Order: sequence, then structure tokens, then C-alpha cells
Amino acid sequence: MANTAILLMHCPDQKGIISYTTQFIHENQGNIVYLDQYVDREENRFYMRIEFDLDSFLIPKEKIKDYFSTLLAQKYNMTFKLYFSDQKPRMALFVTKMSHCLYDILSRADSGELQVDIPLIVSNHETLKKVADKFNIPFYHFEMNKANKAEQEEKQIQLMGELNIDFIVLARYMQILSSDFIEHFPDRIINIHHSFLPAFVGAKPYHAAHERGVKIIGATSHYVTSDLDAGPIIEQDVAKVSHKDTVKELIRKGKDLEKIVLSRALYKHVNRKLLTYKNKTIIFD
Repeated sequence: MANTAILLMHCPDQKGIISYTTQFIHENQGNIVYLDQYVDREENRFYMRIEFDLDSFLIPKEKIKDYFSTLLAQKYNMTFKLYFSDQKPRMALFVTKMSHCLYDILSRADSGELQVDIPLIVSNHETLKKVADKFNIPFYHFEMNKANKAEQEEKQIQLMGELNIDFIVLARYMQILSSDFIEHFPDRIINIHHSFLPAFVGAKPYHAAHERGVKIIGATSHYVTSDLDAGPIIEQDVAKVSHKDTVKELIRKGKDLEKIVLSRALYKHVNRKLLTYKNKTIIFD
């Protein structure tokens, strides 16, 4: 695995940011292997992703963040995150009863396509424990109701901390997370849902869409915020349908879309290709 550092940053747009950042890397014997930047003229905001080799870097890995913060970030009002390529993100999967996204994620992780560690699967039902067992992943069941939700979420938060979870994926987890839970994981909870929202709300969106005679169906993956299904969008896609498609066929096509859209979102997140600002994502190639 490559021994690199990945720096994601944004700040008010100003002269010299690229030069100062690359100079910091160059002066410490780092070799830049990737650089991409974007300026939002309306927000007057500069965004950059830069990756550099650490093999000959003079600053110890554990001190790079402090050095960069002191020498550059504080001076130029930068918001930044620093990651290392040899550290796999630790991902928790939250599920309910639908298995299509769960199987897809586990197979991608098992094949090495998705470079993550999965220490656990969490569910409010025991239906998918058999899937966790097949992949030898610990399964945690938290029965949820109105009376115990706050208590159960507190236990989940504690468990995430004990297992050093970096981010959470709601792989068709059919529970609305509380604001308190979400605040513990800013830009670290990824959801997937059908793109009929908000046009076809409720338990049977595909039935409603079929009755309406829609010509496309879709899926959206986004970061979770306290505004239900309105967080920063990471990935979207659509598929054409027709009057010939039954409800069953719409559901099948919808599940396929959900799997591929979620996998694309996870790939971008795991490979540190994303920045969020306000309610939008900046996605680097």
C-alpha cells in the first residue's frame, strides 16, 4: 500500500494558497502525487485535495497535522483534514431487513475493491444476522421503540467509540436517527434512498410511482444531517422505465440503482475524494 498523506482543505480564496501548501511539502522533502483544486466564485471559497509521498518526508507522521496547522492553516484561515493512505477507515453498517445493499458492500469489501475494515453490523431487527455470520462480522441487535430509542442510541454511540468507528453507513436502515446521534458523527453518516423523495413519500414509493406512470426512477446517496434526507448529496443516478414495467420490476431496478449509487458514494468517501461546505459536497476526480 502506498505511504502517502492526503490533505483536504478549504479557506477564503486568496493569492498564494497553492504555492504556500506545495512549498510546505517540498521543503520537507515530500513528493506530490496528486493535486486538484476548485474555486467557488460565488462563495469566494478555495478548495483543494493534495496527496504526497511520505517515504522521505522530514516531519514525523504524528506531527504533520500540528505543523501544518501552525504554519499555514491558522495563518490563512484554513479548515483542513489530514488522512494517511495506510490507515483503513473503520466502517459500521446499520441495516434493518433489506439485504441488497448489505450484500453488495460486504462483497466489495471482501474482494478488496472497497478498502475498509468492518468491525460490526448494527440492526434493529435480527433478520440479517445470517448475512453477518456468513462474512464472520459481529452482529449487534438493538430493538427500537419510542420508549427506549434514546437509551438504545446512547448505547450505539458508546459502541462506535469503543470500536473506533470512523463512519457509519445506513444500508437501508429503516430508523430515523435523532439529532443527538447525528451530531456525534458530522459528515460521517452516509445514507441511500430512492430519488422519488419528496414526490412519493411513504412506505410504498414504487407502487405510487407505478400508478403515476413515471418514466425514470433514481437513487441518491448523501451525508446525514438533522434535516431528514436533505444532507449534502454525494452521488445520484437514474434509470429509464416504461409502462411495461410492473411494480416488481421497478423495485428490482431501484435496488440495482441503490447498490451502485451507494457503492460510488462509499468509494469517494473511503478514498478521501470529498469535502463538504454548508450543504454541498465538493468531489475531486
